[in-house]
Amino acid sequence: MKVKVAFQGERGAFSEQAGYAFFGDRMIPIALHSFEEVFKSVKKGDVDYGVIPIENSLYGSIHQNYDLLQRHNVYIVGEVKLRIKHYLLANYGVRMSDVKKIYSHPQALAQCEDFLKKLKGVEIIPTYDTAGSAKMIKEKKILDGAAIAGKQAGKYYGLKTLKSGIENHEKNFTRFLILSKRKIIARKNPKTSIIFTTKNIPGALFSALGVFAYRYINLLKIESRPIIGQPWRYMFYLDFEGSIEDEICADAISELKKMTQYYKFLGTYEKGREVE
Repeated sequence: MKVKVAFQGERGAFSEQAGYAFFGDRMIPIALHSFEEVFKSVKKGDVDYGVIPIENSLYGSIHQNYDLLQRHNVYIVGEVKLRIKHYLLANYGVRMSDVKKIYSHPQALAQCEDFLKKLKGVEIIPTYDTAGSAKMIKEKKILDGAAIAGKQAGKYYGLKTLKSGIENHEKNFTRFLILSKRKIIARKNPKTSIIFTTKNIPGALFSALGVFAYRYINLLKIESRPIIGQPWRYMFYLDFEGSIEDEICADAISELKKMTQYYKFLGTYEKGREVE
């Protein structure tokens, strides 16, 4: 059965590639302008699923999406770890010596910083999307500029490759989350994501994490984000191995709730595989 899948950016974006890696040919891609729109579309049921980037192996977390996970009532139902290979794309007829401007998303520019530092007399221009940059130079027939995007974007917009593999390190992966308005608990190789806040007392975070250590539950990631309106107070995002339905994990969560001021379950989903 076909499924509508929303992602931020233009056709050919890495988020779209992550969607196809997860759903295959069942996916009907729905390109939206912002991450907020992706969350809203999933929550309203306009689409079946959403795909968002959450973390890059070179440059860390996408904080905006952590905040949106807290603000919107959607569930994580899957993840994909996509190998990100960046290409310098241009219109046919443009040579490397012609390039005076390079356009791309700030994350992509940061991931290609080493390559960009070697260029002389080239202006680096941040844009809202990698694939959107490719689309722009094609539609505007820009002949003195290039875009950093994925190979798929180059194919989609009919651009040629000036340079390939320009990322700082070949082990450049982005972890994408699959979102749904329905809670779907994975049975196979599960991991769980939650959010919580602690009381403002000594040892509060130590005690909160201790409920997992005491039960030998492996923690996979912890991320802190500021609580709006409460300066220097933080919300914690936690990923751990296991399912919310496992007795040992359920016991840990039950104990955690007793010592926290806020708790939100984000999802139990299968650990994502790395996709080249």
